[in-house]
Amino acid sequence: MALGAHGPRRKSYAPAFTILLLFLAIASTASAASAVLGIDIGTEYIKAALVKPGVPLDIVLTKDSKRKEISAVAFKPLRNGNADDFPERLYGSDAAVLGARFPGDMYPNLKPLLGQLLETSDIAKEYQARQPALKLNADKTRGTISFKSDVFGDGAEPYMVEELLAMELQNVRSNAETMAGKGSRIRDAVITIPAFYTAEERRAIQLAADLAGIRLLGLVTDGLAVGINYATSRIFPSVSEGGKPEHHLVFDMGAGSTKVTVLRFQGRTVKDVGRLNKTIQEVNVLGVGWDRTLGGDALNKIILYDIVEAFAKSPKVVKAGLGDSAAESVRSNGRTAAKLWKESERVRQVLSANSETAAGFESLFEEIDFRYKISRTSFEKLAAPFAERVAAPVRQALKAAKLELVDIESVILHGGAARTPFVQKELGKLVGSASKVRTNVNADEAAVFGVAFRGAGLSPSFRVKEIHANDIASYAAGIKWTFGGKDRQQKLFQPTSFIGADKSVPFKTLDDFTFTLHQQLPMGGEMIDVTTSTVQTNNLTSSVSKLVDTFGCTRETIVTKFSIRLSGLTGLPEVAGGTVSCEIEASPEKKGGVVEDVKGFFGFGGKKSDQEPLKASDESSTTSISKSETSTSSSTSAGSTSTADAKKDKKLKKRLETIQIDITTTAEGLPPLPEDELTRIKDRLAAFDASDASRRKREEILNTLEGLTYKYRDLTSEESFTEYSTEGELKELDSQLSVLSDWLYGEGAEASKETLKERLKAFRAIIEPIETRRTEASSRPKHMKAMEEGFGKAKQLIQLVQSGAEKAAEAASLASESAASSSSSASSSSSSASSASASSSTTATDDLEDLDDASSTSTTTSTSTTSIPKPPSMPEFTFDDVKQMTSKLEAIQEWFTENSDAQAVLKASDNPVLRTSDLEAKLRELNSIGLDVVMRKNKPKPGKPKKPKTKKVKVKTSSTSTPADAESTASAGEKPAVKVDSEGMLTEEEIADAINRATGGKGKSHDEL
Repeated sequence: MALGAHGPRRKSYAPAFTILLLFLAIASTASAASAVLGIDIGTEYIKAALVKPGVPLDIVLTKDSKRKEISAVAFKPLRNGNADDFPERLYGSDAAVLGARFPGDMYPNLKPLLGQLLETSDIAKEYQARQPALKLNADKTRGTISFKSDVFGDGAEPYMVEELLAMELQNVRSNAETMAGKGSRIRDAVITIPAFYTAEERRAIQLAADLAGIRLLGLVTDGLAVGINYATSRIFPSVSEGGKPEHHLVFDMGAGSTKVTVLRFQGRTVKDVGRLNKTIQEVNVLGVGWDRTLGGDALNKIILYDIVEAFAKSPKVVKAGLGDSAAESVRSNGRTAAKLWKESERVRQVLSANSETAAGFESLFEEIDFRYKISRTSFEKLAAPFAERVAAPVRQALKAAKLELVDIESVILHGGAARTPFVQKELGKLVGSASKVRTNVNADEAAVFGVAFRGAGLSPSFRVKEIHANDIASYAAGIKWTFGGKDRQQKLFQPTSFIGADKSVPFKTLDDFTFTLHQQLPMGGEMIDVTTSTVQTNNLTSSVSKLVDTFGCTRETIVTKFSIRLSGLTGLPEVAGGTVSCEIEASPEKKGGVVEDVKGFFGFGGKKSDQEPLKASDESSTTSISKSETSTSSSTSAGSTSTADAKKDKKLKKRLETIQIDITTTAEGLPPLPEDELTRIKDRLAAFDASDASRRKREEILNTLEGLTYKYRDLTSEESFTEYSTEGELKELDSQLSVLSDWLYGEGAEASKETLKERLKAFRAIIEPIETRRTEASSRPKHMKAMEEGFGKAKQLIQLVQSGAEKAAEAASLASESAASSSSSASSSSSSASSASASSSTTATDDLEDLDDASSTSTTTSTSTTSIPKPPSMPEFTFDDVKQMTSKLEAIQEWFTENSDAQAVLKASDNPVLRTSDLEAKLRELNSIGLDVVMRKNKPKPGKPKKPKTKKVKVKTSSTSTPADAESTASAGEKPAVKVDSEGMLTEEEIADAINRATGGKGKSHDEL
């Protein structure tokens, strides 16, 4: 580090240090803000993966350290029965456990219900049959599904499906923030959806994310997410180099549905920065197929119905006379149905690895026990009608992709139900070879890893492997409008059109009008146009009038165009923009621009071509104009004008005058939530969050109180604790422990947070004096030892300052003597120079030689004068500083001795006199002795100019040297006994050494300061 005349230039590093702190703060904030969450919402499970700077792409663990969470939320009934309070929310496995006891307050498998109308949806009816204990209601605003809970009062509003799903998303985000580290805040997410989701279902996902406080970066279909994950670890043939693309089929069977996606994988060489090329990987969806209700639950239902039928025919049921209604009664009973669904899933999973299994039920119904057995062969016979349903989505996807089975290189299995041997066997039959059916991706986590990777690619904060992934619309889309009294429509996109595709649609209408965008959805065996949005133009009529009146356009030449695209976020058709335009004649183009015009205005000319030098003939013609030219100018004016007009017409060009069309877009279908309703739901979610936070705090206090009672119950019998407490304190503590233990296991279990805080505060008031003595006794010796070491270091520092003061005084004395001697020598040199000059002027014969001598003499005299040292300023270290430092040290030593002696005579149960906090304060004071004196060296002196740098000039006229000259010409290798600077200060090395020795640091060089 560079050193100035007054020590290190510390101020010059302050801006850099400030910038570093600012950078670290911004980096920390950016790190938190740039985290992205990939969420795979399944019917039965929900999974998430986190991408964050410094944290590798990994699965977000649940609170139970599991890699996936059961997709369920439950409300735990309140014990006090106060309907105004918010119940505790449970998620995942905790919710499932509670559902066995309270099936009417656990809401599982919500995904299929998104965007469904209660009155017309078959999915809603199937869900109600599976969850008979739940109370499904129609939302008052939109008619979609909501749930009424008995936990709340009769006047409480039902909970929409989107609101319950938002709670699950909040729980996932909370787990991710815990994984990301303290203080992390995650907002951005990308979510998987099935390819068959319509506009209503996609908007429902958006609404749930918005309610959860999540900013949705995109929606990715399940099959594409698996394909992205498949491509992250593979390199495919480059089509730019003649390679052949690979075609794979993703068969994804989850709990609620089956989705099939045909994917094309290939490499491609594209331009990189500069002249370089790079190869990227591409994953394109070519076709999709699905079965909305074929999944693990459908297979579980086969087993459940077989269990119920076998139970109804069992001898005990027949003997009890329950009759034919037994099966229906069992399926409609909430607790029994929940138990049967859980056991049916377990049986199916066991059969995937075993040839047979059994299930036992205690008091299944009407206190009747039942035992059930089934083999894999029996199960596959029961599932035989589903074989065609397994094959149908595969054929649908291949047809959409315009491929045959022989074109498919492999079938990639994904989803828990795809592990079922029956499903894999049917796929093997379909593709002609079981070897094509592969389990080369993680069937549970491939989609969530893929969607998280996509999220990292969408965020500017990450640099990942370049994989260009293209999804498709899944449904055809078109536009409808009315013109000339007739309804018109146009198909814009096919089901296989890529998301993000854009089309320009021209219209003949020149007045404000309305048009609609729609999707073609399969309903009842035919394709139905379902409107997704309505678009109204606002300024088309006025814009056309402006083109006609201002720019001279004719109505016949005016063109109206709209750009329609498939939204990159939702995949739905949307208007990217609209214009109305016409061609008009443009003015001749000027060469140059505004800069050239300004140059011309001020007379500087334009480009070089406009600034050619004038020729002699030109100059004469401009200075004198002949009379003949003047007389003929009028006669030639007409011809000149006609020629100029012809040139002007020749230079005129056409240009397009365009006006942007302002539009208003209204989403069609289910009406959006009113603003006040949206606010009410968000407020209720926020109140739930606050209630959960308060409950967690209460549980922490309760656990702390219980832990303290156990801890001090044991400590009261240990001497290491009792020796620091008085007899009265021990009696009070024993009494309080007895009372507190009985209270905690009685009414304390239901006590409020405030009551628990008061109890904890009262208990701590008893134990804190005892704990303080214990802590002080254990830590005091270490602090006292540090004080003793500090005394030694302070004495060393004082000795250094004493030595520095002596050296500074000696140096000042030497400098003063040197200044006096130099002044005398300078006077003698001046007299000699004057005599020599006079002699030269009378005897010299060469004027040039006289000039040289005079110049030489003048230079020598000047240099001699500037080399005289100035009297030193007041030295930094003085004997007064030594006295001040010694006084402070003696005061601290006196305090330490007095309090140490007082502490030594106290008993262990007495309150300490010499406290560690006081020792720490005195130690800081001790370490700061002389620090202000030492640091004064580093403080720049205001108003002092810098020394000018002068060249050393050899003095030829004097053969003698002063003591100062001798000191200045000392050899470089000779080290003086006392090293001082030009002002008699201590050197930087001595200051650094003093600081390091005083603070116990290791000696550092100047570059390390």
